[in-house]
Amino acid sequence: MDNNLINTLEWSSQIINPAGKQKVAQQIAEKVKDGDVLGVGSGSTVYMALLAIAERIKAEKLNILAIPTSLEITMFCSKLGIPLTTLFEHTPDWLFDGADEVDPNNGLIKGRGGAMFKEKLLISSSPLNYIIVDSSKRVDKLGTNFPIPIEVFPQALLHVEAELKKLGANSIVLRPAKGKDGPIITENNNLILDCRFDEVKNTLERDIKTITGVIESGLFIGYDLKILTAEND
Repeated sequence: MDNNLINTLEWSSQIINPAGKQKVAQQIAEKVKDGDVLGVGSGSTVYMALLAIAERIKAEKLNILAIPTSLEITMFCSKLGIPLTTLFEHTPDWLFDGADEVDPNNGLIKGRGGAMFKEKLLISSSPLNYIIVDSSKRVDKLGTNFPIPIEVFPQALLHVEAELKKLGANSIVLRPAKGKDGPIITENNNLILDCRFDEVKNTLERDIKTITGVIESGLFIGYDLKILTAEND
């Protein structure tokens, strides 16, 4: 194997609760069947599931295709020898992804990694969706630990800010970048606003999406999801 940048790629952050995540990653890998088209989300548990899936591909000569939600996961699929496809050619048979918060009704907040648009597109395109979390992500109400991320077309920034305030946002922060000056720029060349609301109503996801200039939000309310929990040791 060539010693290039893709093949020497490593996970960039510390993996919290690796033992619990390894168990649930193995559960995901065991669900893979020959011929599956997988929607692949983002986060460390997804990465660990990819490692286990890659082992099955090599051992069992499985033929699968992956549709990743981010450039980072795309590069890891390439490193691991997992063939890629796109929504132009295929729709997922099923998907696995992580979340930042999960409420008792399986509502989610996602998007700390900035990929909520592609994540929501794939979840909406997939008939079966597994969401992998550890117990720290379980909350009584959405917005307990994390703000709601909202991807915004740059020139719509001030308009979107004003409209979010009308919806009851009590905190709106332009997400700053790490490793570069200025704000985060998404893979779609947009900005991210991290917003907090006193109450996350069932209509809030829809209400945010109706604002001109909003590309997508990290709210997922009313989706058919199966939650797999990696228990903390």
